[in-house]
Amino acid sequence: MNDHKRMIEYLEMDRIEEAEKCYKRIKETGSAETFYLLAADLSQLGFLSYAKELYEHILHAYPEESEIKILLAELLVEMGEEEKAILYLDSIQEEDESYPQALLVLADLYQLQGLFEVSEQKLLKANELLPHEPIIYYALGEFYASQGRLLEAVRYYQKLLEEGHTSIAGADLRERLAAAYSAGGAFEEAIPFFEQALEEKTSLQTLFGLAITAYQAKMYPKAIEAFEKLKALDPEYHSLYRYLAESYEQEGALEASLAVVEEGLAADSYQKELYHLGGKIALKLGKKELSEDYHRQALALDPSYLEAALHLNQLLLSQERYEEVIEIIEILKREGETDPQLHWDAAHAFRMIERYKEALQHYEYAYEDLQHHVDFLMEYGYFLREEGEQQKSFYIFNQVLKLDPVNDEVIYLIQEWEN
Repeated sequence: MNDHKRMIEYLEMDRIEEAEKCYKRIKETGSAETFYLLAADLSQLGFLSYAKELYEHILHAYPEESEIKILLAELLVEMGEEEKAILYLDSIQEEDESYPQALLVLADLYQLQGLFEVSEQKLLKANELLPHEPIIYYALGEFYASQGRLLEAVRYYQKLLEEGHTSIAGADLRERLAAAYSAGGAFEEAIPFFEQALEEKTSLQTLFGLAITAYQAKMYPKAIEAFEKLKALDPEYHSLYRYLAESYEQEGALEASLAVVEEGLAADSYQKELYHLGGKIALKLGKKELSEDYHRQALALDPSYLEAALHLNQLLLSQERYEEVIEIIEILKREGETDPQLHWDAAHAFRMIERYKEALQHYEYAYEDLQHHVDFLMEYGYFLREEGEQQKSFYIFNQVLKLDPVNDEVIYLIQEWEN
């Protein structure tokens, strides 16, 4: 067994001292080819400093070897030494056959640094030099997709498919095209490409892409079918449960929806959105205790979860549990959450327990945002009327009339006041 193989075995067994001895002998007697092969293996194993040193030895002997410069630059990027990597890549001349590859590496590097315009320029230059090179089309598609420039991403993915390519660098181009269509809101265009990709290979990511795209397109039966298949393949794919439950809900299958919520919470009991959804579904089914429990579980996970608090408040208000509503609102207030509906809930609750000063304060807070909400104005107007604030009440009811000119109830109240 030669020192190359011995060193790799020692490293895999974490016998660093023996590996170092082999490495020292290789550096003393090895050829450039030996250095090259060993550096490749060391890079794969993650021993980057060894690989870097070997590539530097080769480059010292062959200073114009552009392939080594590129390999060394890629290692330096992994090691966080981007500036050194750029120096090696910039030293490769345009007439060098490796120049387009150097441009691709530079494009990745500049994109990592947030220099997106420079990255794009490098890719377009590479495409100009090699106008029909698939890997460059793919790099451009990926770049534009990452920037949210989805029409441009679609154009390059489509070019690759039109030229007969279905995968590049291990990526399914139909899935990538479908994902770009979906991200751009072209859901119906995306679905056939997800399906084509799945016909060749079942991938959890692609299956989720199909399912969520069908959900977004409101094609709920197709979404349910895909989510159910995904769940059967991987019950631990936690993000599917919420969308599957919502898809069943949209189809009116509330019991099935609630069953999916329960499955999802059994798989991961820290999904606050799933507790909230379960609370809403349970209430639709008339299961008020379960609905309350789910909403309280959501708030236990996140005391500032406004949407869950608002739904729980409505349930508690309907049961005349006003003190509990106030308690929830106080918790959200401590969490820094504020919302006009919270103020309205608080105003109503304080009013019902005859704490009129606090009620008035919250009505006034809510009014700032809800002055175009007829139901709120009606309640606020009646409260002011009961409190003897006739002038203010008259003003609020007149606002209602502007929003709802045929509101007979308000017309009668104003006429009564004027007489």
